[in-house]
Amino acid sequence: MTITRRVTVHEGPGGQFESMAVFDDAAAAPRPAILLFPNVLGTKEADFAYAEKVAAIGYTVLVADVFGQGKRTSRADPDMGRYMAELNDDRTLLRDRTNAAHALLKSLDEADESRTAAIGFCFGGKCVLDLARSGADIAGGVSFHGVYDAPPLPHAKITARLLICHGWDDPIAPPEATVALAKELTEAGCDWQIHAYGHTGHAFTDHDAKMPERGLAYNPEADRRSFRAMADFLGDLFG
Repeated sequence: MTITRRVTVHEGPGGQFESMAVFDDAAAAPRPAILLFPNVLGTKEADFAYAEKVAAIGYTVLVADVFGQGKRTSRADPDMGRYMAELNDDRTLLRDRTNAAHALLKSLDEADESRTAAIGFCFGGKCVLDLARSGADIAGGVSFHGVYDAPPLPHAKITARLLICHGWDDPIAPPEATVALAKELTEAGCDWQIHAYGHTGHAFTDHDAKMPERGLAYNPEADRRSFRAMADFLGDLFG
């Protein structure tokens, strides 16, 4: 096994973007392909490392830049959510960028364009949901501690199967938001499932999340369980 990273600079809606393809260079290609949408901070080493774990179980992964080349923040930044806020305020642009990322994934030599899915963390979970809501031809999507509010746009029939990995004590997605998402997905005819982890808040996969007093903290058990749930889900999708 030889896990390889390849920077991919590409044009997209609103400018230039810098994504990262991650794959096992020693494995037969093309392989089922996974979009990975990062959290509020944009693409970073933690995303590339997670992508390597996903690549190691048999997938080509594209860590998708939806903010734009050079548009990254950190937790030390007092305005760390500014790029996310731009897309929260323009869900049409977010839809267009997630679909452009999907098109890029399908164009990779290492990707089987007929077998694709998406995963995402926090804001990236919203990206997964909005991609599915747009009617994109992904086989499935996984949201980890995502954000569930629906965009004010006409919804296509959701053909993707969805797995929602959710911390029950998440202050960003309280129980009423989770129930509303389930209702929305049911009405959209979606094949969905929610795995809710007790005593778990937001950002449970993020090793750098250390604000339990605000309901944001890494949870190793939820991280482990959700990775296994994702692996099983992808296995069901792609055999």
